Amino acid sequence: MIRRTMASKLRQMARGFPVIFLTGPRQSGKTTLVQSVFPNHRYVSLENLDSRQRIQEDPRGFLEGLEKGVILDEVQRVPELFSYLQTAADASETNGKFILTGSQNFLLMEKITQSLAGRAGVLHLLPFALEELFPKTPPGEPFERFLFKGLYPPLYDRKVSPEDWYGSYLATYLERDVRQMKQVGDLGAFQKFMRLCAGRCGHLLNLSSLGNECGVSHSTAKSWLSVLQASFIVFLLEPYYRNFNKRVVKQPKLYFYDPGLACALLGVSHESQLKTHYMRGALFETLIVSELIKRAVHRGKRPQGYFWRDHRGNEVDYVEETPRGLVPMEIKAGATVTEDSFQGLQYFHEIVHPAPEASYLIYGGREIQQRRYGKAIPWREMKQMQIG
Repeated sequence: MIRRTMASKLRQMARGFPVIFLTGPRQSGKTTLVQSVFPNHRYVSLENLDSRQRIQEDPRGFLEGLEKGVILDEVQRVPELFSYLQTAADASETNGKFILTGSQNFLLMEKITQSLAGRAGVLHLLPFALEELFPKTPPGEPFERFLFKGLYPPLYDRKVSPEDWYGSYLATYLERDVRQMKQVGDLGAFQKFMRLCAGRCGHLLNLSSLGNECGVSHSTAKSWLSVLQASFIVFLLEPYYRNFNKRVVKQPKLYFYDPGLACALLGVSHESQLKTHYMRGALFETLIVSELIKRAVHRGKRPQGYFWRDHRGNEVDYVEETPRGLVPMEIKAGATVTEDSFQGLQYFHEIVHPAPEASYLIYGGREIQQRRYGKAIPWREMKQMQIG
């Protein structure tokens, strides 16, 4: 089994909260993780109809009958359980007794806020980070393989093609999760909206354009985007504009948490297509930005990442806010480092003056190089970056 970075944080939080809530996208490995960290807890899947009906009929009796800890998987299936969990958590003398998992963040976080505020430690598990996979993968694998295959655990546990797996995943997501939401009435239009989002990966978000191409209103596009965010399909990277003048872009950029899912929505059927694909650079940027996000999230931290761009088009792909100051990072899929690769960093240095040793170019090559405006870091060597 591939070791998850979050395991140690999960154990730590279980010592301080009676309830631990682990959320994340479907198939991100939540069940496997909690069962490995809490092997002595009873496991109950609320996807199972019999278990769900039994608990719905007598939630208080179920909770009072638990002598040891319990893992309640896909707990959003029984929303009425949360009010009883509040009483059980207050009565419990043992922290980490109730471990909850779920994949519908929009439903669950509302219940946690209403019923379990102060009683529940909340963590988010995303698909594998590259740092988790590298010890188990050959060092010579090209980044296009990770772009196409993606980083969902089942693709590394089973002998299944990415094309087959993502097709099934999308069908399940649409039929089981999206269909339940009042915000989405037309699943066909919503799937088209997802494909359009994939085509805008790594670009500034323009909801009006998205809505127009999909044939829906701006408000509908905004509502559908919130569904994709809440179900951990996409995220928005906000612009950094503190201490800058009004000439800085205020729109966020759109990214997918998993590049493999974006490739599936774009119709990519083999990794070789990515050598010349028009989205190659944007998908590589998605891989790296999502990796930086995961490194924080999987350690129980809030990501402090942004991008920076002014109205003239000068841009830095990722800016990390740290106690030492801003750490700018450029992301390039090319395997060769050129002076042009540092153009964004150079401009940023002229107006912000960060230290060169705290500026990075993350690229598709293999050699670490120190340059005037920062250090070039191969995509497989991101652990060499000194951030924070």
